Amino acid sequence: MKRFLAFLVAMGIVVTSNAYCFSKMNKPGEAVKGCTLDGKLYPFGEIARTHNCFRCSCSPEAMRCCSLFHTPVGYDKENCKVVFNEKSCDYDVVLKSDPSKECHVYSRVG
Repeated sequence: MKRFLAFLVAMGIVVTSNAYCFSKMNKPGEAVKGCTLDGKLYPFGEIARTHNCFRCSCSPEAMRCCSLFHTPVGYDKENCKVVFNEKSCDYDVVLKSDPSKECHVYSRVG
């Protein structure tokens, strides 16, 4: 039972890890109507999801963003491949021989 509890705690740590984050500082006077990310203008405030799957906060001083996705690292790399799903903002891991079938993912980072 103790091993099972230790496993659950370890999995909780993996699942709740921080996403990939970055900040883009705005030059004085640059952000008049909002923040620009990859050529697209976003309004000041919280942005739940950008066109490229980030959650951001835009202010006249900076744009701070964190990814909504986590990159799979623990999976059967010989038989499976990683495909980015733009609709869900996440990576799918599927069989190379039959992409309609998902593979089991043991761990993700991001």
